[in-house]
Amino acid sequence: MPEGPELHLASLYVNAMCAGVVFTGPVTKSEVSKSPDVPFTCEAYRISATSRGKEVKLTLTPMKSDDSKNRVKPGQADQPMEIVFRFGMSGYFRFATEDELPKHAHLRFHSKEKPCRVLSFVDTRRFGSWQPNGTWQPDRGPCIMFEYESFREKIVSHLSDRAFDRPICEALLNQKYFNGIGNYLRAEILFRLNIPPFVPARTILEGLKSEDVFENKKAVNNEIIDTKTSDGSKQKQVEGEPGDLLRLCHTVPLEVVNLGGKGYDPQKADYSDFRAWLQCYFVDGMQSIRDHNGRTMWFKGDPGPMRPKDSKAPKAKKRAEKEDDHDYTEKKKAVRSRSVNASKKKNAIKRETVTNTPKKEKDAPSNETVSKRRREVNTPQQERGETARRKKNSSAEPTTGPQRRSERVTRQNSTHK
Repeated sequence: MPEGPELHLASLYVNAMCAGVVFTGPVTKSEVSKSPDVPFTCEAYRISATSRGKEVKLTLTPMKSDDSKNRVKPGQADQPMEIVFRFGMSGYFRFATEDELPKHAHLRFHSKEKPCRVLSFVDTRRFGSWQPNGTWQPDRGPCIMFEYESFREKIVSHLSDRAFDRPICEALLNQKYFNGIGNYLRAEILFRLNIPPFVPARTILEGLKSEDVFENKKAVNNEIIDTKTSDGSKQKQVEGEPGDLLRLCHTVPLEVVNLGGKGYDPQKADYSDFRAWLQCYFVDGMQSIRDHNGRTMWFKGDPGPMRPKDSKAPKAKKRAEKEDDHDYTEKKKAVRSRSVNASKKKNAIKRETVTNTPKKEKDAPSNETVSKRRREVNTPQQERGETARRKKNSSAEPTTGPQRRSERVTRQNSTHK
């Protein structure tokens, strides 16, 4: 999931690619997207971007012209519009020709040049969103990277909040206070400080001051140095005092931004530098368990006293597993293949059932046998019924001989009376 550094790199990418480019026409949306339409149409406008924590804001600015022929037409925008994006699990920006437009490009800004190029917001999993005429979400805290003083002051002044009753690893994902921190950043920050993830957040943060009193202000202002890891490879780290968690919430994300180098294009980017930078998250030999919110926490050593009771024992993970877990496209393919295999198994079971059906029919009694058994069972009743009918019929039938004559005489005598 993109975190604060990735969203800032996205804004840098937009500014670099769209510098000097004129856009035109309406902002278009894909048919499958459920996000709102962007009611902006302009003959000529420019695009710029800025980031704040886990949000990116695009500003569409109409270009004014002194030529009376090029004045704003009815229905055309004459004022800037700001669109706030949240990237969800897989959002990013891409600038490419119309022929190279990504499959999941859900919002598109068309350039005025020929051939036309398109700045698009791509979101494979469609968890991202945008808000026309939007503003920064008011319930998000100051940006961990670019509003450090405000971020630090808010944390220290709100330690009585119930949010800090939770384990530190879960408090770090609370965007009300740690706007920009996500799964990999919390793992890296706690690992560097050797803090167990499931200890009370307030215990870790108490004693920190609202002002960073560390004398070397350059460390806070993004000074990066090269050090060597145990395997001899170079590792970029922030120079400074190691015990201040709030400082590392600021400097560790800046390390990711400073990795840069390869540009921001998730379709073609080389992430080898980023993988080499990771010390804990998805690293071989590290442990992982799910926190109380179901999010995977990576760590080393004792998890801490607030570890979830129903969590499984931590297991070491391998690089192969993590790469598959992060490649969302491949993950979807894997899910698709599993569903195909499941359907194949169901079809096999159906075929087996069909094959076994004749045998079951063969073993089952025939209709003739059933009717025969019924006759055998009902025979005594039928016999009693037939006997009764015979007696009735025999009593109803007229007799012959003397008995019949006597009956006739009896009827005559009764008539004369």
